[in-house]
Amino acid sequence: MFWHRVKLCTLFGFDVHIDATWLLLAVLVTWSLASAFPHLVPGLLAGAYLAMAVATALGLFGSIVFHEMSHALVARRYGIVIRGITLFIFGGVAELEAEPGSARGELLMAIAGPVASLLLGLLLFLLAGLWPAVPAVAGVFRYLELINWTLAIFNLVPAFPLDGGRVLRAAL
Repeated sequence: MFWHRVKLCTLFGFDVHIDATWLLLAVLVTWSLASAFPHLVPGLLAGAYLAMAVATALGLFGSIVFHEMSHALVARRYGIVIRGITLFIFGGVAELEAEPGSARGELLMAIAGPVASLLLGLLLFLLAGLWPAVPAVAGVFRYLELINWTLAIFNLVPAFPLDGGRVLRAAL
């Protein structure tokens, strides 16, 4: 599935890989945000917008790893072996060696990612509120907050293999 991937690190015993396609996504996100931030947070220097865009792209990376790590930790709790986590152009995937053995295990494993994204969105909302005097920092936190709310909601669409599809399958 992933032909051009590189191992970045190991977290909680899981190897985290990045596919070459994610680098394309990171460049596109950075370029797009460097163009959009002047409209969202006016009055800063051009270099500040580029720094904000890079910080947001890195935050997106961290958000996806956090989402997938939540799936992997719950899967481990239910005895499912995870080969690793890979980020690619469409997001990320925790690579399961087997499907959960029970509906409860599948439900908890599937819902873990969206719940993690919702909680991270809440944390970013609170952090942005702590930095109102620093518009660049607040702007990055607000944008990452929006990304995490969107990630959680999108993943709850009841279509397999999205998390919502797995939740629906577990419920049925």
